[in-house]
This record gives sequence, structure tokens and C-alpha cells, in this order.
Amino acid sequence: MRLWSLHSKYLDPQGLVALWREALLAQAVLRGETRGYLNHPQLDRFKNHPAPRAAISLYLQAIHAEAKMRGYSFDASKIKPTGKSATLMVTSGQMVYEWVHLLAKLKGRNPVLYRKWLATEVPEAHPLFEVRAGDVEPWERQ
Repeated sequence: MRLWSLHSKYLDPQGLVALWREALLAQAVLRGETRGYLNHPQLDRFKNHPAPRAAISLYLQAIHAEAKMRGYSFDASKIKPTGKSATLMVTSGQMVYEWVHLLAKLKGRNPVLYRKWLATEVPEAHPLFEVRAGDVEPWERQ
């Protein structure tokens, strides 16, 4: 499971579809609707948020907005509404780690997109996240 802190605009089609599916799975985990992935480290930041269901809902809404902008037909009815606002923190080190990881994936899977994003020095975070100084997050498997 990879719940990117990076803005989903950087993902190739396969990456965006995978993120949608994985975020829907994360939503199910946080709502107690599945037994799998209960202790997955990628969920820690959502679990530790005062309103984890709101956070994952907003995370999914931003992914859906990106998909809609691309002309994809992701089913918005799968996002469970919460009516709350939320922000999550992510470290600058985590953003760098994910950026390097994503570029490596794009280099092999989508060279055109890789070249498009290669010159990006500071990638944008997913709209749910606020970037603060720090190292790679402790939940990240390196």
C-alpha cells in the first residue's frame, strides 16, 4: 500500500488508479469494514489524526478531483462523507523520499512523464498535507 503525500497530478495513469484503490482500502480499514491491512504503517498518520475518517475522505476527494480533471470516471459515491475538515503533516524528508521513489517508478513505466517531472525541484504535496521540516517519516519502510 502506498498512500502518496505527493500531489496526485504527478502520478501516471497506473499510479493514479492504484492510489484510488489503495485509498479506498484505507478508508475501509479506518471504518472497521475489513480485517486486512489493520496495522499497515502507511495508515499510521491517518490513525493518529483526531478525525481519521475525515482525513481519508478528504484524501480521496482530492484523488477523485484529479481523476475527474483527467477525464477518468472514478465513482465518487465510494467516498464516505464526514463533513469535517482535516489537515495532516508530512515532513520535507518524506516528500523527498517519495519524490525519488516516484521518479524511479516513472522512469521505467512512463518515460515521457518521467522527463516531464524530472526538473521539478520541490514537488507539491497532496492538498491534505502541510509540509514541515524533518526527516523521512518513522512509518516509512526504507
